[in-house]
Amino acid sequence: MFFSFGHKSRMPDPADALPGRADPLPTAERHFVNGQPLKGPYPAGSEIIEFGMGCFWGAEKDFWQVPGVIVTAVGYQGGFSPNCTYQEICSGRTGHAETVRVVHDPTRVAFEELLRVFWENHDPTQGFRQGNDMGTQYRSAIFTHTDAQLATALASREMYATELARAGFGSITTEIGPAPEFYFAEDYHQQYLAKNPAGYCPDHSTGVACPIGLGVKLAPRSRRWSRSSYFFFLAGAAFFAGGAAFLTGFASFLSWWLTSDPPLGRPPLGGVDRSAGC
Repeated sequence: MFFSFGHKSRMPDPADALPGRADPLPTAERHFVNGQPLKGPYPAGSEIIEFGMGCFWGAEKDFWQVPGVIVTAVGYQGGFSPNCTYQEICSGRTGHAETVRVVHDPTRVAFEELLRVFWENHDPTQGFRQGNDMGTQYRSAIFTHTDAQLATALASREMYATELARAGFGSITTEIGPAPEFYFAEDYHQQYLAKNPAGYCPDHSTGVACPIGLGVKLAPRSRRWSRSSYFFFLAGAAFFAGGAAFLTGFASFLSWWLTSDPPLGRPPLGGVDRSAGC
């Protein structure tokens, strides 16, 4: 959000942080888009994860559109001031990041798919900023609720770092760790872009695709000849055999060969099976 006044480029000292307050901020009871309870109780078997990826308005929309996500909410997390307001966040004196709580059904959408959405929809190399949004509140973060989530998130960071380096980006600065207290943001921030479709929603993505490995298995490579090998072999056979009938048959075969999808002897999508996500 471009009106973040007094941004800070470093975390505040806990002793200098704003005191916050004991009582939670008033906020919505239900999700503006799907009507699910914002604070729960959540369905049995569902899992919770929080992501920080800059301005939480657009980040929340990225996730509520994912099939299998039950409910999303925005809030403040990772700092020192309990139940702080948005104005206090913008001062840079709370240490909180703007985050999105994502509650999902793991039987419908894998955690790896949520990680793909996270990594591909912001720039995790920018430290305390996303584009022109500058301050500790805009840092990249993954706050986990299980040991399995933590291990998967850490592994995904290493995988994505390799892809970013190949594309010329710097080191990932994403904070990853067990989830601290999540403080729900004010009502007007919840599902902001559903209430304000023309609202502020910058695109800070890098354009670098999710790396192979986030729920993606390598498809077995075919042992058949390559397309070029087949072409030259059959062209040579046609040349030496001669005869109009053979040449006509060869032309028909070549027409089918060039329009087959995927071409014979080549695995789909360069050998990557993307049916599992990413």
